[in-house]
Amino acid sequence: MSLSAYCVLCCRRIGTSGPTTKNDLPWKDLRKIATLTGSLTLGGFVFITYEVLALKKLLKIDTQVVQQEKLKSYIYVHRASLDPSEHQGITFQARKELHKAVRKVLEAEAKILRRPFNEHFSTFDAEEHECALWLLLKRSQSEDKMVRLQAVQDLARNSHWHDYQYRTAAQACDQRTAIGLARSKDIDLRFFLPPPPLPKVKDNIYLVSLLTEKSQKYFEDYAIEDELRLLLVSLPQTDLDQCVQYFTSLALRESSQTLAAQRGGLWCFGGNGLPYCETLSKIPSETVELFCLQALVQHSKVSTHCDKIEAKGGLQLLQRIYQLRKDSAKIQRNIIRIIGNMALDERLHLSIVRAGWVSVLAEVMKSPHVIQFSHAARALANLDRDTVQEKYSDGVYVLHPQYRSSQPIKADILFVHGLMGAAFKTWRQQDIDPSLDEKASEGEEDYSECWPKTWLASDCPALRIVSVEYDTHVSDWKAKCPVEAHRKSIAYRSNELIKKLRAAGIGERPLVWVSHSMGGLLVKKMLVDASKNPEMDKIVNNTRGIIFYSVPHHGSRLAEYSLNARYLLFPSAEVKELSKDSPALKELNDDFLSFAKDKKFPVLSFAETLPTHIGSMIKLHVVPVESANLGIGDLIPVAVNHLNICKPKKKDAFLYQRTLKFIQDALARELGS
Repeated sequence: MSLSAYCVLCCRRIGTSGPTTKNDLPWKDLRKIATLTGSLTLGGFVFITYEVLALKKLLKIDTQVVQQEKLKSYIYVHRASLDPSEHQGITFQARKELHKAVRKVLEAEAKILRRPFNEHFSTFDAEEHECALWLLLKRSQSEDKMVRLQAVQDLARNSHWHDYQYRTAAQACDQRTAIGLARSKDIDLRFFLPPPPLPKVKDNIYLVSLLTEKSQKYFEDYAIEDELRLLLVSLPQTDLDQCVQYFTSLALRESSQTLAAQRGGLWCFGGNGLPYCETLSKIPSETVELFCLQALVQHSKVSTHCDKIEAKGGLQLLQRIYQLRKDSAKIQRNIIRIIGNMALDERLHLSIVRAGWVSVLAEVMKSPHVIQFSHAARALANLDRDTVQEKYSDGVYVLHPQYRSSQPIKADILFVHGLMGAAFKTWRQQDIDPSLDEKASEGEEDYSECWPKTWLASDCPALRIVSVEYDTHVSDWKAKCPVEAHRKSIAYRSNELIKKLRAAGIGERPLVWVSHSMGGLLVKKMLVDASKNPEMDKIVNNTRGIIFYSVPHHGSRLAEYSLNARYLLFPSAEVKELSKDSPALKELNDDFLSFAKDKKFPVLSFAETLPTHIGSMIKLHVVPVESANLGIGDLIPVAVNHLNICKPKKKDAFLYQRTLKFIQDALARELGS
């Protein structure tokens, strides 16, 4: 009889309720085993006790995990079969563990006594991944960073774990491991625990039970809005940036009006209140939530306010809203934006993880939509202090690489949009009119929502591609924050943006700037300011080239037309600065040319040659060719309008291929081409 059989037999004997007799145990063979292991043969139980002690040394329980599980209301337990024919039965598992323990003891003895290992025990019949999972989990918590990172990478790459093993790993993972797994490409979501159960709404349960299902939905909406309002009220309201004050007061005003209307419908059961409640549209509720969330976005930019949001249960409240508003991408995007801002403070990381946000962000990382995906990638990058040194402030997004990668980053590409642009939509592929192109529908699945993220990342994988976003509006009537006009000046935005870029590590590597419209003026202003500040020398010295897409170096006619258009009666500060006679614009251009020539920056400029439709009243060349001519570098006129000058029709289009060549030439030394 083999050793494995003896182990199983002994286990079975111990597991029975009746007494164990001498005749039941194979004493002679056990005595031989005891001799091999150096034990005294006092009975079958001595051997089993020895092996249990050996197992105890090999299998250690992380008591911190146990303590954490005490706080949870759920736990995953692997269902073990009692059927000996099934490989996952209790008997099979016990036999494997005992076999492994005995083998290790005999191997050690053979090495110590310098004698051949008994080949009778050379066959190890346990599945390797049964112990590999625990080994990787242990290594993922190693003090050695390289060991830790490799273990997380190996965990993420393996796809042969059983379901119960994923669930077990989810409970055993520490904070760093969970974040690392969330930042791994194609990760299995079973590695993450679901968000913890949220507390129920603290309202009269009896009244809620009287409502219809539809009315209960409105009751829940009311409760969420009320909690959002209370959270905003609890945050500091003094010594704030004026825009934060504006957003907060706007949110509270809208909340008060809507809540009053809903409260009147929800609590009037004797008259027409209930029918009124049932006919209320869901739009006002979501609108109020958006106002509140936009205010919270502003508060989350202030570190001390983030502490208050966390202390007041804001992370759990945001989790509840996120789960309830699965159908609203805008609401969910604002919430993830808040989490990304709070993640800038490492003191809040544990609270963010405990509130279940890592599993949510890991799920969003699988979204096909570049905006949702990139917001989640930013939040996770701010949480990942193991592989990310940079911090990505609000409005700074990494388009590539968005996962952990072993590919070394050799240079940075920075994209800066223009008036009424955005970090993603400005750089999308040009929209194709199906009526003009019969093959348009055939290529829809290849359409790029953001060509720097897809095309450029594919052609230049060794680059870090960063895109920034800031608020710009043609008219003050549509401005998000009309309180401070100076906030919209090029000088103010340049100073604000360059601080964020330094925190994101811009300037630490060779750099190429890519800009559209007013974004090019911001690039020039940032470089001019950096050239005058010794602390910003790296940004100037590491600049390898600049691309301008229809940048109004000498002004734009948009400022003139906006004075005559009714819907643009109050041109914003940005538009005023674009005037052809603007002294600030001329001074900026002269200062930039002065030191750009000295630094010999490679420059590539594209100029639009087709007019742009602005509403139904205006059709004009926003940036004429003569204004797009900086005076240095190459100038290339292209038969597109102002909006499409930075949106190539396809990957092999001239606009993209010429842009790619410039980047590759400017970074030839770094890219090794």
